[in-house]
Amino acid sequence: MSTGNNENDEKTTCGFVSVVGLPNAGKSTLINLLVGSKVSIVSPKTHTTRNRILGIALHNNAQIILIDTPGIFDAGGSRIMEKAMVGAAFDALEDSEFAIHLVDVSMKNPLNKNKALIEKLPKNKPVLLALNKTDKVKKEELLALAASFNDAFSYEATFMISALKGHGTQTLLEHLAANLTVGPWLFDEDQITDMPMRLMAAEITREKIFNQLHQELPYAAMVHTEDWEQFDNGSIKIDQVVIVERDSQKAIVLGKGGSRIKQIGQEAREELEKLFDARIHLKLFVKVQENWAEKNENLRLMGLLE
Repeated sequence: MSTGNNENDEKTTCGFVSVVGLPNAGKSTLINLLVGSKVSIVSPKTHTTRNRILGIALHNNAQIILIDTPGIFDAGGSRIMEKAMVGAAFDALEDSEFAIHLVDVSMKNPLNKNKALIEKLPKNKPVLLALNKTDKVKKEELLALAASFNDAFSYEATFMISALKGHGTQTLLEHLAANLTVGPWLFDEDQITDMPMRLMAAEITREKIFNQLHQELPYAAMVHTEDWEQFDNGSIKIDQVVIVERDSQKAIVLGKGGSRIKQIGQEAREELEKLFDARIHLKLFVKVQENWAEKNENLRLMGLLE
């Protein structure tokens, strides 16, 4: 972590803000929007975000450090990875100065489905309610929903937003910027995330796998960047391993004659070139590792374990 060198440190504000919600509430979309650049992958599949991702947003003199968390779900009978994901989300609540409870208002019975999460919201810090996807619900229903959520928990403020379209998000950003603790910035001005480049590259490839195969391959794939080499001309050679649990899944990822893995690699390379502003040489390999999500070394690679 680097320390910002702002000339007017006494006038700057800085703080951590955790964004929590049910799977597919729109947390990654909201954070990418507030940061102004992609720091967290977005997929129609639930539980896509697996680790705590920091996105750094700037507004006026404020540095807002947003923590994108795995979607909170019942992991009572789940395997080790799912329990670690939920643990990471609740750890983020503890570590932040503010919390945003993001709710997908387009889902059926949003209050009932969020009740278990509401019971675990912190009472020792401000929690903001952000009702998301408001463009899909009538105004009267929104007002009733806002009232019912505020009856269930003492939120500091309520915001009506559409993270996808950007509606209402500026007001949310301004509220955070105006209420964070006065102090120096913790990151350099041009830094948008604390995620290592190797992990970011792996996440981009994993997003492409999900977007193409989320029906056939729920979320039984992990991507690990094994080798990273930067050349004098600025180009980068990246070798990644896609880990799946069974031979049948390996065949799905490879596709007929290797066509699927080639397409995944092409899409990942194109996005990585935009992200790193460099020529990327990307090689993908697929490996079978039974019960990979039960192995602590894999959870450490994903940032879920110390």
